[in-house]
Amino acid sequence: MLVDSHCHLDFPDFAEELDAVVDRARQAGIGRMVTICTYISRFDRILAVAERYDDILCSVGVHPHQAAEEFAITTVEKLVELSRHPKVIGLGETGLDYFYDKSPRDQQQECFRRHIRASLETGLPLIIHTRDADDDTMRIVKEEAAGQTVKGLLHCFSSGRALAEEAVEYGFSLSLSGIVTFKKSEDLRAIVKDVPLDRILVETDAPYLAPIPFRGKRNEPAYVAHTAACVAEVKGVSAEELARVTTDNFFRLFDKAAPGKAAA
Repeated sequence: MLVDSHCHLDFPDFAEELDAVVDRARQAGIGRMVTICTYISRFDRILAVAERYDDILCSVGVHPHQAAEEFAITTVEKLVELSRHPKVIGLGETGLDYFYDKSPRDQQQECFRRHIRASLETGLPLIIHTRDADDDTMRIVKEEAAGQTVKGLLHCFSSGRALAEEAVEYGFSLSLSGIVTFKKSEDLRAIVKDVPLDRILVETDAPYLAPIPFRGKRNEPAYVAHTAACVAEVKGVSAEELARVTTDNFFRLFDKAAPGKAAA
């Protein structure tokens, strides 16, 4: 069994054939999928998908691109309230994106801090998006944590070695997307080779970032198997071992999703 730890099944890309997409994932051995919230104002859409299928879980949060638009309604109290639903297993995706800068950086940072505070209050892990913001990402986590334990992962990891090492040392995991399969990703694969296996998850970020051999097409959860196969090769383990370990890693991090805890 594999887990697609990050996809966006509420997006219009899947509206016409969501049942078929989910069925293909199941046939490919994907036992759990996590559909990720990017707008807190659209959380009902996320939840509707998660409640429709037993094997789909979800998160609640605001993407840094939407930090300005959703700033007023993204409170710690709201995040905590919505996270109480049994299908909600994480907070995010949240974080910082200085590449596109679609929201002012001060609002991105404050929105990120609110998610961290909600994580501290609920114990749910953070699902962190970071792009061109390596230094600020971990600095803000450590400032808000103030010595407390914050669980989380860096999703769709494609940053440099320094951030990977700092995040792993802090206790975070790294989630790998189809980017790791791309021909140009030699540096990323070199980093992945050195990351402890017990800190690795896999994801699609569907409908984006389809792995080889589907690059350029719409991504979907079934394709996480191709990403996992690439990671297994990089780590020098079998596909079966990689599936087992990354699934164990998922349930250890997202412990609310563990069998017997969440609706599944």
